[in-house]
Amino acid sequence: MSIFPLGLRLSGRRVLVVGGGHVATRRAFALAEAGADVHVVSPAVSDSLASAIGRGTITWHQRGYRSGDLEGAWLVQTATDVAAVDDQVAADAESRQVFCLKGGDPERATAWTPAVARVDDVTIAVSGGGDAGRAAALRDALATALQTGDLPLRHRTHARGLVALVGGGPGDPGLLTSRGRRLLAEADVVVFDRLAPQSVLAELAPDVEVIDVGKQPDHHPIPQEQINALLVDRAREGKVVVRLKGGDPYVFGRGGEELLACREAGVEVEVVPGVTSAIAVAAAAGIPVTHRGVARGFSVITGHEAVGELPHRGDHTLVMLMGVKRLRSTAEELIAAGHDPHTPAAVVERGFSPDQRTTIATLGTIADRAADAQAPAITIIGDVVSLAAATTGSVGAPPTS
Repeated sequence: MSIFPLGLRLSGRRVLVVGGGHVATRRAFALAEAGADVHVVSPAVSDSLASAIGRGTITWHQRGYRSGDLEGAWLVQTATDVAAVDDQVAADAESRQVFCLKGGDPERATAWTPAVARVDDVTIAVSGGGDAGRAAALRDALATALQTGDLPLRHRTHARGLVALVGGGPGDPGLLTSRGRRLLAEADVVVFDRLAPQSVLAELAPDVEVIDVGKQPDHHPIPQEQINALLVDRAREGKVVVRLKGGDPYVFGRGGEELLACREAGVEVEVVPGVTSAIAVAAAAGIPVTHRGVARGFSVITGHEAVGELPHRGDHTLVMLMGVKRLRSTAEELIAAGHDPHTPAAVVERGFSPDQRTTIATLGTIADRAADAQAPAITIIGDVVSLAAATTGSVGAPPTS
């Protein structure tokens, strides 16, 4: 049977539901959510429907169906499980030129409801040729593809103007959140860092503007103020701008500065948290930053900070980012401040990459053992490092994911 797919704007319009069971309840809720003025005609209703009626969101006429109930209705759903009643509702609707959804009898209905999913401002409606299970399965597959960014989501006909600060995780694209991937699928502009998962850039459409603002150690070719201005300017052009960062935007990522710059400029901004390398890269090397009976807390610092005032107990883990160049002086400062030089220590380079390398030593010897370590790398200091051998099997083990 040929059908004409159509979306209905039912807000404020009277819709009749005849019946009070499971199908009628589900449909009444969906219609009410769409803003319809829902009237239910039934001698009895389900507990769920009774609750909605009690809240005043749905009107209940506690009796059997009458032909006059269709007066003023734009749409009717009949689902009484009594064939004679449902047939009468369908016949009355036909004579009044009111579209009728007929539960359990699609052949005699004049309207059908598809399987529906909503992802942001996209609505998916799937008809399965009369097979509700088939339609639901297709709907779920399409919704998942949209949620993960596997389908194109970019706006084509109207400007949006948005900056999204997206945490890309420690480098493995599989650790990028589904929300981050969805925003990348919507992006008109992607501004990325050196440590962001750059393999996802190959998935972008050819006309997406891609801008590299990556910083090298002690070398920032594009100052932060220019990056802030770039984000604001592109968003003011009505574009969706994704600022793709490594790790989490708020963990030494200057995400807070970019958020404030956007807000001060009146630009809509969204923050999407990412998996921070401070925890994830340690985990890739088999090192939990906390562990019952071994470590009760941890601190995350950069290698450029003074470390003398940090807790100097083995049961408090220290995770140091961006610190391999100062590793020797940092170790000396920690020991001078009271850290035991025999505290286990590790340097994990290029976490979650095929050439990940983990070097395990002690605080007193790690600078010598990891003298050739290169960024990006993190340093972990604390008793939890001793757990690495049990989970990775050897120094320099590859990532476990």
